[in-house]
Amino acid sequence: MNRRAFIQTAALTATAMTTLPSSTLLAAEPGKGVQWPIGCFNRPWVDDKAGWTLDMALEGIKAAGYKAMGLLTPFKNEPFIGVTATPEYLDGLKQKIAAHGLKANMGSIHTKPKASVEALTKDVRTQIDNAKRLDLEFLLTFGVDDPEDYENYCRAMADAADYAQERGLKLVLKPHGGSSGEADKIIECIEKVKRPNFKIWYDAGNIIYYNADKDPVEQLKPIAKYVTGFCAKDCDKEHGEVFLEFGTGKVDFPAVFGELKRAGFNGPVMVECCVRGKTAEETTASARKNREFLERVFAGL
Repeated sequence: MNRRAFIQTAALTATAMTTLPSSTLLAAEPGKGVQWPIGCFNRPWVDDKAGWTLDMALEGIKAAGYKAMGLLTPFKNEPFIGVTATPEYLDGLKQKIAAHGLKANMGSIHTKPKASVEALTKDVRTQIDNAKRLDLEFLLTFGVDDPEDYENYCRAMADAADYAQERGLKLVLKPHGGSSGEADKIIECIEKVKRPNFKIWYDAGNIIYYNADKDPVEQLKPIAKYVTGFCAKDCDKEHGEVFLEFGTGKVDFPAVFGELKRAGFNGPVMVECCVRGKTAEETTASARKNREFLERVFAGL
């Protein structure tokens, strides 16, 4: 390359760099930022009193800029992967999600904690089969509140982890108070179930919601190696508000995600909550803001 060609090439490169979006430049820098996929649960649009529907949630998730969604909180007459779901319903649900240009990656398992181990195992296996029919990747469970239910729960989860693994699904535990409310209890549950296919989807907001004296960053450190996904929500105080714009509560998102990055995390981050507006459209706008907040945090990690 002669001197004139070199100068022209350098000038063009400089011009292109100044016109690229800042997010692209950040992503291009070695070791700067992370590219974790961001999805959204349907929960913000669940409002039976307002008559909001799954279609409205799917429209909102898509309009807010997400490509992945999670089936967390069932709507009225929408069992998702629940035991009452029929093959016809599941096939229709899969088509409906795809028609909105989305892909569901997670379904939540709902159990009857007072049931026998046999009944629990049967119900959970049915939900796993339903999740498989939807081509989901993750199954979310929440632990139990009553210590008397703990042994049966762990036995059922051990069976579920094996059964799910045989079908290519991943079973994960979400911090949710009770037996999963803090790091020590989560580790105890992981060790009790004792299955490689039983991991954690961390929820920093729930650490605050159920334990005012616990720091989500410190609670994450001993369990970070088990975390394969993240349920994103903020919280302002114990048993406080979780339908918030990220950054307005007590969760230090950059610190939490920095800890996950150090642990080698590379899973999905799913927005669970945002400000629930008076209309579905207002809720969608808030969900978009929370996605943009996460993107800014990720770019700076």
